[in-house]
Amino acid sequence: MIETAYAKINLALHVRRRRADGYHEIETLFAFVDDGDMLTTRMRDRDSLEISGEFAPALGDPFGNIVARALGVLPRPEGLAVMLQKNLPVAAGLGGGSADAGALFRLVREGFGLPGDWRLRAARLGADVPACVLSETCIGRGTGTDLEPVENDLAGMPVLLVNPRVPMATGPVFAAWDGIDHGPLPEGPPSEIARLGRNDLEPAAIGLAPEIRIVLDALSAWGASLVRMSGSGASCFGLFADDAALERAAERIAQGHPQWWQMRGRLR
Repeated sequence: MIETAYAKINLALHVRRRRADGYHEIETLFAFVDDGDMLTTRMRDRDSLEISGEFAPALGDPFGNIVARALGVLPRPEGLAVMLQKNLPVAAGLGGGSADAGALFRLVREGFGLPGDWRLRAARLGADVPACVLSETCIGRGTGTDLEPVENDLAGMPVLLVNPRVPMATGPVFAAWDGIDHGPLPEGPPSEIARLGRNDLEPAAIGLAPEIRIVLDALSAWGASLVRMSGSGASCFGLFADDAALERAAERIAQGHPQWWQMRGRLR
């Protein structure tokens, strides 16, 4: 069985407050790109994990990988040999590990079915994992695990992901957040929420990695209709009116910054 671990982006991310347990209360509009990492599974006597791809070396010990942990929380009558092709940069604001775990949940659902408490099991792996299991545009509240469906009016929109190859750990970015509640998500369809929303972590992330501002400026300069950082960075995205505009932007940005990572796709 083969499953794509769809890249996650936050079309808007509003940080409301820091909770007593140390986590942050957020409101976010999750969206997913039709490309990402790739998982291939085969039934075996016992579980195993093999990692390949450009960003495999960044993952370190495979036994501590979130996919290995997900295998441990999903009961099945047979083992799974998982091959993970790591195409997404690590610590990039694209939910890479969470997307990988979400793809594994879908593979297990297809082959064996999921336990009734799968959402709780997913949330214990990471706040983004329940949304990544669904991989559909939705609103996340609380720590991001309380999900609300939305009618997606952005499906099929061309999107360009760009990362300056600067890893960004989530903790330091949240620690650098200004602590000010700038208000809730706007109401309306995803297009309106994205247009009127913001990413409250963007200033903090830019303070830690000024390259993010250069990426945002490059996307804006080449015609993106909406430009924003995703998650805690350093990946940024641009939405485009059509494929031709996206291709022009991608080529110009690659010419000016050949060292940057890119992924072209469409919103699911």
